[in-house]
Amino acid sequence: MLTLDRQDFRIVTICSLIMDNVSVVRIFTLSGINETMNYRGTIFSLTLLYYCLILFFNISLIIIIILDENLHEPMYVLLCSFCINGLYGTTGFYPKFLFDLLSSSQEISYEGCLLQAFIMYSFACCDLSILAVMAYDRYLAICRPLHYHSFMSKRRLSQLVCFSWLTPLCIFSISIILTSGLKLCGSKIQKLFCVNWIIVKLACPEADTIPNNIVSYATIIIYVSHGFFIIWTYMHLIRTCVTSKDDRVKFMQTCVPHLVSLVTFLFVIVFDLMYMRFGSTDLPQSLQNFIAIEFLLIPPLMNPLIYGFKLTKIRNRILCLLHVLRK
Repeated sequence: MLTLDRQDFRIVTICSLIMDNVSVVRIFTLSGINETMNYRGTIFSLTLLYYCLILFFNISLIIIIILDENLHEPMYVLLCSFCINGLYGTTGFYPKFLFDLLSSSQEISYEGCLLQAFIMYSFACCDLSILAVMAYDRYLAICRPLHYHSFMSKRRLSQLVCFSWLTPLCIFSISIILTSGLKLCGSKIQKLFCVNWIIVKLACPEADTIPNNIVSYATIIIYVSHGFFIIWTYMHLIRTCVTSKDDRVKFMQTCVPHLVSLVTFLFVIVFDLMYMRFGSTDLPQSLQNFIAIEFLLIPPLMNPLIYGFKLTKIRNRILCLLHVLRK
């Protein structure tokens, strides 16, 4: 009989484990940052300043809405939820990105990568869900003003806010759980942050990614239906506003900020998704990075600014606070 000493047995055991489970990947490398390392001091300073501005404007708007009882109306509650989601999404990216700029190696743990992918996807889809609920609120306020308070009660508002948050969180919990069960044959992510679709692409050839694809297509159908619902509400809004001067004024005051946020969000998200699936890899890495983080750059800062300056009650509240501070 052949006998193995203890060292040979350990070698055979390790080889067996490697053969049985190719995907013992515990660390991912984020290689998207490599080309910007020569300017990391400047990028770090600008990013930190920008992130502080995002925190300041979103938190300020949240505090104003919470403390002012006159703003405890459905539209402003939804705006508060919108700002909270902006903080949620940017917190999933900026602190890690700032840390990577100061680090010699840009790595993230397997669990941390899945968590970041979950935050990025749920943040984007939660934004669209909130925009859909806000469109419904404006539809009721302008097209059904007599029924607005009965339809948009506190209970209904709570249900809609829960829907806008729980739907993406549940969907992407399933997606991330499916991804965590895949065997991976690679650990290099050519981006600044983790994306579920990229992790799935790192799966070994024999891995079953069909459930992931089914969930992805189901998610696309759900959120495309959100888009059609928003289009339907705006068709009714525009048709109603054409015949009434008062409704036109209300539309310009309350719907324009929502419309700007919606168009901006759809542009940056669709552009990023189309590039991620079909875009050329020949573009400079810095341009690819900018395309990838547009949805973390523009909406989180632009939304509180637009709503803060456009909505009369919030603008007046901000002016009152500035007047008090000057004294």
